[in-house]
Amino acid sequence: MEIYETEEEQVAALKDWWKGNGSSVISGVAAAVIMVLGWNFWQSYQQDKMLQASSLYEQLLVAEEANKFESVDEIANRLNRNFNSTAYATYALLFEAKEKVEQQDLVAAKEQLQLAVATSDDAELTHVARTRLIRVILALQEYEQGLEIIASVDQSSLGGFAAIYEELKGDLYVAMGRVGEARTAYQAALAAGRSSPLLQFKLDDLTSPDSPSVL
Repeated sequence: MEIYETEEEQVAALKDWWKGNGSSVISGVAAAVIMVLGWNFWQSYQQDKMLQASSLYEQLLVAEEANKFESVDEIANRLNRNFNSTAYATYALLFEAKEKVEQQDLVAAKEQLQLAVATSDDAELTHVARTRLIRVILALQEYEQGLEIIASVDQSSLGGFAAIYEELKGDLYVAMGRVGEARTAYQAALAAGRSSPLLQFKLDDLTSPDSPSVL
């Protein structure tokens, strides 16, 4: 390390250093300022976007409470069009699908749930949408498609939904008359922690003397 004997030498050395490095320092400081300002702007933009989406979702709930189904559809479409990167868009699709089921429009409900599965970035919401989709498919008697959807699910992502999928698989097998496979699925659901009186009833019904023979 150089040792400068006089203050003049120190000033001269500093000037020389600044000539060689000053522009880099200025550029670095400017870049840091731009990054901070850009990050703050992005955070503010995201917060404002979430507030707008939240407000729209509240309007959707009010419209549903008043049985204004056209308004529900219109608001849900706005959420999906303008805020599809937020969880509120998925909530809107789930909500709209529920409305379609209540109106006995299962085909429209299926379409909404398929869109929710395809666009959701939240793993849990995706599972919720997918399990509801399978129930609609079961009601539409599209049993093979339901089984295909369950088979396509990433097993490592199931978490607490594993038992729900097994029970749905059992329901599909029952509808198809495949009693042995239904029993196996229901037993797997119980083993995975899906303990409910309804599930136990389904399993008991398959093992009763009046049950259909295993195919």
